[in-house]
Amino acid sequence: QVQLVESGGGLVQPGGSLRLSCAASATIFSLYTMRWYRQAPGKQRELVALITTDYSTAYADSVKGRFTISRVNAKKTVDLQMNSLKPEDTAVYYCNGFRSAGVEYWGQGTQVTVSS
Repeated sequence: QVQLVESGGGLVQPGGSLRLSCAASATIFSLYTMRWYRQAPGKQRELVALITTDYSTAYADSVKGRFTISRVNAKKTVDLQMNSLKPEDTAVYYCNGFRSAGVEYWGQGTQVTVSS
């Protein structure tokens, strides 16, 4: 069983920045593709960003150029740097670790609220 613990959420004004972090307990963290999802009230959970085992990254169109995902395998962490935040970025953000079909784990989520 792998545990993922997110931190770094909070309240920020539009245009501000936040950095989310996810700490994993996985023994072989480097074998996991790590992803950040978010879910806003009344909406489906959506993929925000991912980073593969070879450090390739991909982003949702809505966050390209504003968000950056990174990982440090030695620390078993994956971060999401969020800049130029907008009210529509308000959501619960979830960390996800994927290794293969049937081997996938979720964190408990951290709230991000963008409001003046």
